[in-house]
Amino acid sequence: MQQRTLGFNGPTVSALGLGCMGMSDFYSTDSDEKEAIATLHRALELGVTLLDTADMYGPHTNEQLIGKAIKGKRDQVFLATKFGILRDPTDPSARGVSSRPEYIRRSVEGSLQRLGVDVIDLYYQHRVDPEVPIEEVVGTMADLISEGKIRYIGMSEASVATLERAHKVHPITALQTEYSLWTRDAEQGTLAACSRLGIGFVPYSPLGRGFLTGAIQRPEDLDADDFRRSNPRFQGENFARNLALVEKVAELANRKGVAPSQLALAWVLAQGEHIVPIPGTKRRRYLEENIAAAELKLSEAELAAIEAVFPFQAAAGPRYGAESMTYING
Repeated sequence: MQQRTLGFNGPTVSALGLGCMGMSDFYSTDSDEKEAIATLHRALELGVTLLDTADMYGPHTNEQLIGKAIKGKRDQVFLATKFGILRDPTDPSARGVSSRPEYIRRSVEGSLQRLGVDVIDLYYQHRVDPEVPIEEVVGTMADLISEGKIRYIGMSEASVATLERAHKVHPITALQTEYSLWTRDAEQGTLAACSRLGIGFVPYSPLGRGFLTGAIQRPEDLDADDFRRSNPRFQGENFARNLALVEKVAELANRKGVAPSQLALAWVLAQGEHIVPIPGTKRRRYLEENIAAAELKLSEAELAAIEAVFPFQAAAGPRYGAESMTYING
């Protein structure tokens, strides 16, 4: 597996990480722990070092799963988790945010316990809390570094202005934001800011929540409890328009003799050396397909062809529902 560096002087990690959320939550409640752990172990065998989770996935069960899988393998893993999104166990759709110092401290202790580790490599603020100054948040996280509980600080879905303020308090190692062929908001200043400030960029959902793989041909292909059924891009006319875009990407992939997912991931990797995507999967066969994309090189002509069939902001529909969008670009 190729390696990339997060930021100017940050840690070196695998060029592709593994997003672990779907192993426990959101895409289906029908999880297969045995296959998930086998997938995690196979990822390590193939040279993936960056594993990404969060306390709100489950909630909590994904961190427990990761902890079980990496037991005895801690030295092979660059472990990232997150705090800051609140979930109501009685209402799975309910969301809130908190980054109060006392909440951060409770959260890090819980994550350390569930993961079964002494230190978290990369600790993200999952969403910006408008009620707590970012300087106070980053100051608390810097204290956690001094205390040996985390190694690096990350942010997720933060605006350029917030990122710049945070970076003045303590170096930010990585910004995690949704980025793929069908979600390119980051090209409106965020990618440039990360490059300028020396911050690594970690795209989540680089396969468009699975849509860019071409495997989803109709909404009924999704399980009844899959959150994508309520996502605007997977509904009605938006679904049809997005499927037409994906079919064009599939045609280009077929010409190159690769899977659509591999072409989509190779496109993300080609957008900058400071970019480390974290495609998610819970099955070994898709993991192996995704990892092969790290070796796929796209020519300028191929990149131009992809741009021609899937131009900037071509996807139909917002990437989240209205409530979740209020926590984006904070």
